[in-house]
Amino acid sequence: MKKGFLIMIFISFSFLMVACSNDESKDSEASYDRATEDGMQEKNNNSIGGTDDSEQQEADSQGEDASSQEGEVSEIDRKIIYTANLHIEVKEYQEALTDIQTRVSERGGYIVESNMHQSDSEGGSTNGQITARIPQAHFQEFIDFVEEGSSKVLESSSTGEDVTEEYVDLESRLKSKRVVEERLLSFMEQAEETEDLLTISDDLATVQEAIEEVTGRMNYLQNKADLATVRIHIQEKNVTISGMNEGELNTWEKTKEQFLKSINFLLSAFSGLFVFFIGNLPVLILLGSIGLISILIIKRVKKRNQRN
Repeated sequence: MKKGFLIMIFISFSFLMVACSNDESKDSEASYDRATEDGMQEKNNNSIGGTDDSEQQEADSQGEDASSQEGEVSEIDRKIIYTANLHIEVKEYQEALTDIQTRVSERGGYIVESNMHQSDSEGGSTNGQITARIPQAHFQEFIDFVEEGSSKVLESSSTGEDVTEEYVDLESRLKSKRVVEERLLSFMEQAEETEDLLTISDDLATVQEAIEEVTGRMNYLQNKADLATVRIHIQEKNVTISGMNEGELNTWEKTKEQFLKSINFLLSAFSGLFVFFIGNLPVLILLGSIGLISILIIKRVKKRNQRN
């Protein structure tokens, strides 16, 4: 009896231990699930908050970049492309052209284009066009010089194009391309397989081509901003007295023309007389001799008549 009682107590104690272990397992699983849920919820909240913070930081960063770029544009020398078009009248085309070319050379500029044509009509004027590149510092001074040296300004206009923002943007792009180029060169040094070398070489060629394009555009804008372009149309025209018809000679021109006509007439008259006397000299000598003999005979006859 005592032995059977001990067996029953042992079995009951075993069941009790198993039940307690199951309850603890369930409690631990529940607590783990709760902890997991709380952790996930906190992670989601952190991620959401982190996303908002990153977006805010990105927006702030963009705002700072924009403001810094505007500050950079305002601080650096502005790139402005100046262009002028002039249409002037002058008394002597060649003299005016020489003066303009000399002025351009003295100010450190150069002539891009020059052409000239003359009208077919008698006494026609000479017209032409010249395109000069002049340093920006002497731009307005050169325009004033051309206008003051002309007899009349028919047309004058000048424009300025601000390309500062484009130039700054090109500088930023160039810096980025340079960084990519350096990285590709570093990767190429570290690459060991042929396929990787070919891929990096293609990417490097593309980046270098983009660098050349950006550099070329920057050089173009820099040259245009440093040297202004001035196109001058020159029209030769003599000053005439008011009220005279177009194409009619003024008083001074008339005087010169009449003087030349008088000289030509005198030269022609003397030339005609010279040719007449020299060409008819034998005949004139004969006629002179006959006349002289006739005069002598007449005088002798008169003397005889008077004596008788």
